[in-house]
This record gives sequence, structure tokens and C-alpha cells, in this order.
Amino acid sequence: MSDLEFFKMNGWGNDFVLLEGPLDLSPDDVRSISDRRFGIGGDGVLVVSAGSPIRMEYWNADGSRAEMCGNGLRCVARLAVDLGMASEGAFDVNTPVGARRVEVDGDDIAVELGAVSVTGHEKIDGDRYHLIDVGNPHAVVEVDDLDAAPVSTVGPRIENHEHFPKGTNVEFVRFDADGVTMRVWERGVGETLACGTGMVAAAFVATKAAKMQSPVTVRVPGGAGTVEFRDGKSWLIVPVSYSFKGVWDRAKPGAGAQG
Repeated sequence: MSDLEFFKMNGWGNDFVLLEGPLDLSPDDVRSISDRRFGIGGDGVLVVSAGSPIRMEYWNADGSRAEMCGNGLRCVARLAVDLGMASEGAFDVNTPVGARRVEVDGDDIAVELGAVSVTGHEKIDGDRYHLIDVGNPHAVVEVDDLDAAPVSTVGPRIENHEHFPKGTNVEFVRFDADGVTMRVWERGVGETLACGTGMVAAAFVATKAAKMQSPVTVRVPGGAGTVEFRDGKSWLIVPVSYSFKGVWDRAKPGAGAQG
């Protein structure tokens, strides 16, 4: 089948193209879909498949697979309910790092992202990075001036640093009296308006380095969300929304989309 219905969704501007599976996508397919000029455009591509539990697969915009995507998981949860794969309330979604609990209440989606752990600390180019595992890797660095943070230059350098053979996401954070403000360089994507697992990583560091208490408010360029730590697990609570839907012509050069 060459024509496939897609749904464009976002969580605070962290945007994705969602397709109903099962579906076998190649890296070229993903890059074509994600292209903002010749494709549909997005920070990544998600395939959601019915089952018990529902299954989620995720690719970064550069065609690489990723272990987890917090904002993507929230979009999958919303779409699964809207497609009749699940009912509102609590249910599980199977991800590459195991089953994750989600709670759907209208546009408000809470997703359980599992245990968070510190895998180490690394001093690179004079800056100290907190290395955090949220099912995928993160390097969190505190900065004084977030607006002037060298996200576009330091971000890719840390992402591809020899210390991270599989790459890493990079969060630039500022600890405020009422929460955390951050910018993020996503592995395989670049700077984005939000990153769910990055928000969790930043909040986790805030509870350790800045002694903040859960729940933690995390602000990103696209908006703000809440991160909770309960019973040894992390929860991300942020609304999601649809941008548009259409048909992707898989056979068309450039993977054109029809709205």
C-alpha cells in the first residue's frame, strides 16, 4: 500500500508524525516523512499498533531508532484512544524499553517513564554534565544564562562526544525558585521546543542538585509541564494536541503529503 493516513501531533511544539501499524519503515522513509520542506515535517515518526498491550515504535528525524520518547508516548496514548485501540483511563503501551503505564483524561496525558538513574558525571570542556538514564541517555548541564546557552554548537558536540558512543540528548538547564527552565538538543534531531524524557532528566537533577521536591514544574520553549516522582518511577504530565492529518504517498519521490 502506497497511501497511508497520518496524524500530525505535538506536545508543546515537540512534533511528530504518527502512523497506524504494523508498518515496516526504512530510515529513508523516516527521513522523507520528517523533512519539513519536501515531506510532512516533524521531530520524529511514531507507529502505533493495536494489541495487548498497544505497541509503540519511534524513529528520530534522521532515520535512527530511539529507545524512548516521552512526548511521543503521550501522543501515542491519545491517538490509541481516538482510534479505538483503548479507552480513556489507564492502560499500558509497549515500548522498546518495556511496558509503560499511561493515563488519558481528555487532552491531559500522564505517562509513566520508569525509574530514573544517574549513570555518572563527566567534565567536558570545563562544564560538568550529569549523565541520566530515562530509558534513553541524557547529559544535563546547568547554565546561568539560558538565552545565551550555546545549544546549537555545544549540543551536537556533546551528542557525538566519544564518551557517548551511541549519542546522547543534551539538556541546558537553569534552576529557578519555582522549577526548572531548559532548552534541549535532541539526539538525531537538533534543538526542539520540548522533550519529554529531557524534562524528566532535568527534573531529576533538580531534585538532587537543587534539592527541589516532587512534583517539579519544567518550562521549555514550547510551554511547561509537570514531572512527578512516585513509588520509584517518573511521571510526565503535559497536554497533547493534533496539528492536522492527511495521506502520505509512500511511492512519491520526496514522500509528498496530501492534506
